[in-house]
Amino acid sequence: MFGDARGPESQAESETGRVEAFSDGVLAVIITIMALELRAPLGDQFSDLRARLPALLIYILSFTFIGIYWNNHHHLLRAARRVTGGVMWANLHLLFWLSLIPVLTEWIGEHYTATAPAATYGVVCFGAAVAFTILTMAIIRADGSSSPVAAAVGRDLKGRISLVIYAAAIGLAWVSPWISYALFATVSVIWFVPDRRLSRR
Repeated sequence: MFGDARGPESQAESETGRVEAFSDGVLAVIITIMALELRAPLGDQFSDLRARLPALLIYILSFTFIGIYWNNHHHLLRAARRVTGGVMWANLHLLFWLSLIPVLTEWIGEHYTATAPAATYGVVCFGAAVAFTILTMAIIRADGSSSPVAAAVGRDLKGRISLVIYAAAIGLAWVSPWISYALFATVSVIWFVPDRRLSRR
């Protein structure tokens, strides 16, 4: 008598909308935490800003990193037709890795020449990339192999390349943290333009 009168498409949009809204809230908190961790230079000269420049640069990188995931996550969920328990857990798995970014951003800002912070940042980037892949696979499993997401993703060449670069950045942190930072920035450039495969869908 009091059943849901909405059609299947409306129900699907409601389900994906709830997951997207929750994720947007978490990502907003992550960015807010990063912003609150920024500290002003100790003095009032431009030379004092130079000392805080590495922390500002890693903040910009992390902000871009979160923004890229937010953008592609939006397109991914808009293309999804069903939300299952597996999709929800996969989404939480992704948010877990992204929630580690603020503390690592602060760590690198204070010790940007050290190996451990750069390598650990790479581990988290790699984990987030794997988690996004798992989320994509969970959505395809829920929607079927002929789903819009499956057709859009295809062989996911960009995703695989990103995983290789992140893995290289972890190892190369022992050679020089600056190489790792350059590789992190490279992946950000690759993904800066929203994934057209999903946005078209």
